[in-house]
Amino acid sequence: MEQHSMLCAIMPTPSAAAPRQVLLFSGHLIDAPDRPLPRFPAAKEAAAAQRIAIELERLAAGAADLALTQGAAGGDLLFAEACLARGVPVRLLLPLPEREFIERSMLPCEDGQRWRARYLALKAQLHEAPQVADAVLGPLRPGEDAFERANRWLLDTALAFGATRLRFITLWDGGGGDGPGGTRHMVEAVRRAHGEVRWIDTHTL
Repeated sequence: MEQHSMLCAIMPTPSAAAPRQVLLFSGHLIDAPDRPLPRFPAAKEAAAAQRIAIELERLAAGAADLALTQGAAGGDLLFAEACLARGVPVRLLLPLPEREFIERSMLPCEDGQRWRARYLALKAQLHEAPQVADAVLGPLRPGEDAFERANRWLLDTALAFGATRLRFITLWDGGGGDGPGGTRHMVEAVRRAHGEVRWIDTHTL
């Protein structure tokens, strides 16, 4: 209850300047080189980027909208780059302090240093600095997972503008995650909130 109250207290207040659509994204990391079972291999990056671009085109995404994601290597950055290319303002909500986020959600991936460089290049184009969960929400409570909390934070931020504005895009294989707070966790949270889910199945790339 206390965590929910804290989240509500810092959520934006809808106004006449509220986004036309809030484009929320969650998707898989690019696979690590030693991943035993492929999920989102680097060879599918271009196909994933194309599918994300198609979804944004279908939504006529533009400057009147707002994009929300974490910014991890893979789907998140592909989405954020595509949004910036269309003039959509992008807001990154990081589950961890930036250095730790890069170490955990970029560098272990295939060609991790390139993803780090892409993140930094994207960050330089943003109108507002990435927000870090600890700075906004306070320290994690005992037993709380940073990535699950970040998913809730992202969704609550989107819903604060009004549920009818939410457009959720996910790059997902349909399975469970490698740990807490993965893509499936976000998909289930959006469905519980009766949000629209636009699913890009990695098996079809």
